[in-house]
Amino acid sequence: MALDGRAEIPRPAFWTPQRRWLLAASGAVLLSLLGTGLFRQALFNPGGIPQLWSFLQASLQPDLSPEFLQLTGRATLTTLAYACCGTLLSVLAGLVGGVLTAEVWWQSVWPRQQTKVHVLINGTRALLVIPRAIHELIWGLFFVNIFGLDPLVAILGIAIPYGAIVAKVFAEIIDETPRQPLQALLNSGVLPLAAFCYTLLPQAFLDLLSYTFYRFECSIRSATVLGIIGAGGLGYEILLSLQSLRYSQLWTLFYALFLLNGLVDAMSALLRHRLGSPTRLDLNLKRRSTQAPISSISPTSTSVVPSIVPATRESVSLWSWLQRWLWRHSLRLAQLGLLVLIPFSFWYVQADFSKLVAPRTVRLLGEVARAALPPRLNGSPDQLVTLSLQTLAMSILAIAIAGLGGMLLSFPAAHNFFLPGGILSGPREPQMRRVAAWLGFGLTRNVLLICRAIPAPIWALVALFVLFPGILPGAIALGIHNLGILGRLMAEVTENLDRRPLLALKAQGSPGVLIWLYGVLPLTLTRFLAYSLYRWEVCMRETVIVGLVGAGGLGRLLTEQLSSFDYAGVLVTLGCLMLLTLGVDGISRRARQALR
Repeated sequence: MALDGRAEIPRPAFWTPQRRWLLAASGAVLLSLLGTGLFRQALFNPGGIPQLWSFLQASLQPDLSPEFLQLTGRATLTTLAYACCGTLLSVLAGLVGGVLTAEVWWQSVWPRQQTKVHVLINGTRALLVIPRAIHELIWGLFFVNIFGLDPLVAILGIAIPYGAIVAKVFAEIIDETPRQPLQALLNSGVLPLAAFCYTLLPQAFLDLLSYTFYRFECSIRSATVLGIIGAGGLGYEILLSLQSLRYSQLWTLFYALFLLNGLVDAMSALLRHRLGSPTRLDLNLKRRSTQAPISSISPTSTSVVPSIVPATRESVSLWSWLQRWLWRHSLRLAQLGLLVLIPFSFWYVQADFSKLVAPRTVRLLGEVARAALPPRLNGSPDQLVTLSLQTLAMSILAIAIAGLGGMLLSFPAAHNFFLPGGILSGPREPQMRRVAAWLGFGLTRNVLLICRAIPAPIWALVALFVLFPGILPGAIALGIHNLGILGRLMAEVTENLDRRPLLALKAQGSPGVLIWLYGVLPLTLTRFLAYSLYRWEVCMRETVIVGLVGAGGLGRLLTEQLSSFDYAGVLVTLGCLMLLTLGVDGISRRARQALR
């Protein structure tokens, strides 16, 4: 008590969990920068500037010859078909795995055997860590040795790791779905499977569907990466053009990749908004507390499909009619598209699934198992430790670049921020400022699309034009690629904000800087950090693919071991990578919990 009889208000603690995590993150980034040799050795290669300039100049002169355009079209269809087949198989496997690893499922089956439930869940989740921790490119390289250059390489390379990832996310979604209707049916004597199908799955359907859309977008990028190892598609053609220094052809393939990713992104956004689930990836931080209901989304609202600035009244009416038509018929078009796209994809790639049980496959798998067991390391253990630390430093720098860059670009990329009628736009702004806002919006969206559409190994090869091999070009490549992904996810966070407190600040005459600093940033920063921590685990897995092209870390060692068929050493290296992934996953999970 104070002397005047009033109760003292306790001061908040200075060392809050958030500040401790911030200090730890700052220290990790600084140590990672020191690990690149930034202050001890030459990193910049001036001799590569002319080659980089030629690469950039070719973006204005793509190869548009009919023969090469036909080749690009076939490669684009191949990439799309691989992504469609891999996504379908991964979602089917992930749905089964998600139910079997969900805590609520086993509690429904064995309600009075909690010890057995925890042992079973932890054991199943531990098994799923193995395929999840190994990048799809490594799976692809493994299957190349088994099946050769067969479409099965790309399909299984996507389906196996993505199936484990989908199972993990689906299990989290199901476990956090309200359980009262399920308990009511179980108490009435309904079987657990029937109760599950009639209660939890319908409630979680939108979240499961939204994540499926997000995973399909990721599959497009993974199918491109798998093409680099010879599976075909855009990735294979990009690698051939890059190796032969045919930059004009390279940019034609890049533009096809941008178009494919942009169309998938736009259709995914339209369908998710049509179903009332505007977020691609929900990390369960106050889920749906600020989302608008389905009925409040207008068919002509810019929150459905961001439009461009119309020039005439005729173009306004035509664009509005097109928006309304797409809105009304989007679900039917999506159903028709799936009915056509899925069978077409399996028919187009002509994958022979009988090879999975062929005697030759069984024999080769046995030979690989005998060569890999027992695991052993031919090199020095000190080298393995050094490369593991380099891999960790690369992932930390990559997520720092991606997180900071994504935050900065996410605000101009959100359609409700600077555009007319947005959070920081005035009621009567000059026409030039409106045009500048639209141009900035379109430019930022395209920059994010380019960053995430081009695979990380290609960014690494571009970075190696002007940088010496090491972990720095790998970190920059991963940072640029993940910046495009995080920037788009973060922009959706801003687009789904509850605007009422922001409009209240705006009505009081607060300047735009203060609205952003005291209104927008506190509402978005937690989600931004959570997304960055989520992508950190992905960056750790992706360090392998940039290491394959000379960016350092465990990926370089793995390349040497695979080329010499040292499967026992590969097993040791993958074990180190798995331990690093598990450690990053655990740190990320605890940090996200501290942010809630």
